[in-house]
Amino acid sequence: MDAIYIPQLAQASKPIEDIVVKEFLPGLNTLTPVRGNIRVEHRGNFLEVTAQAEAIMTLSCNRCLQQYNHRVRLDTSEIIWLDEEAEVEEEFLAEREVALDELVESVSPYGYFHPSVWLYEQMCLEIPQRQLCEEKCPGIQPNQDSTEDKPIDSRWASLQSLKRQL
Repeated sequence: MDAIYIPQLAQASKPIEDIVVKEFLPGLNTLTPVRGNIRVEHRGNFLEVTAQAEAIMTLSCNRCLQQYNHRVRLDTSEIIWLDEEAEVEEEFLAEREVALDELVESVSPYGYFHPSVWLYEQMCLEIPQRQLCEEKCPGIQPNQDSTEDKPIDSRWASLQSLKRQL
């Protein structure tokens, strides 16, 4: 996806850019290409970005560690403010107080909007934090038969006897 030059979008007779997406996003490991569409509308002092997209990813279950396929679906919209000071690079500070009104996304009105980066970020937010292959996944089941048949190292004999008592 090409970057959108914001001044050019603002000067267009119809300040709307529709993008059809059907590609693999760099850094996002998916089995299928991300398919969907993005709409970027210039509304004076902000961009309204909406997207519908989906892709299939291979995830690892947090309980049993087996891999499974999961469909990641995205249906979102975001307002990105156009701020002339957005391009000003601040020095990296270990600690910085952030005001509540700074908790918004902003880009320079004279710069570019990168829809592929934005879509990557939105898709990453849709990946489930709790990854389970199924709701009632039992997890890793220890194999009791194999541990009892093995000869016990003599150094662990006292621990094994304590285990039997419990």
